[in-house]
Amino acid sequence: METTMKRSNFTPEGWHTITPRIVVNDAKAFVGFLQQVFDATGEYQHGRPSQVRIGDSLVMITDVGVRDPTPAFLYVYVPDTDATYLRAIVAGVSVVEEPSDTPYGDRRCMVEDKWGNAWQIATQLAGRGGA
Repeated sequence: METTMKRSNFTPEGWHTITPRIVVNDAKAFVGFLQQVFDATGEYQHGRPSQVRIGDSLVMITDVGVRDPTPAFLYVYVPDTDATYLRAIVAGVSVVEEPSDTPYGDRRCMVEDKWGNAWQIATQLAGRGGA
C-alpha cells in the first residue's frame, strides 16, 4: 500500500492532523524547559497558545486559566537518547526509567517533568524496527 504525504486543505501549513496541546501552570517556564531539553524552537506567547516545534512536530502550550492543567504522555524521537536524558536531568526531571535498549529496536528512557508530563525519549537503533 502506498501512502502519499501531502498537505491537507484543512490544516495550517506545517501542522499535522493531530497536534498535542499541553495546559500548564507557568507556560513560559515550560517552553523554556522544552527548549533546554529537546532543542525546541518557538517562543512563549502570552494570552494565546505558544507554538513550539520539537523536531518535525508541533506542540501547543497554554497557560492554565480557561482550561485546567492537562498533563501529557509523549513519546519523542531524538537523535541521541542519552544526551537528551542528561539535559532532562539537569532541567530537574524525575527519572522513571534510565536509558536502555528495547526488544523492538529503540534506545529509550522515561522521565517526568515538574508539570506532571511523562516523556519517553527514544532513538531508533540502526537496522531495527521502531515502536
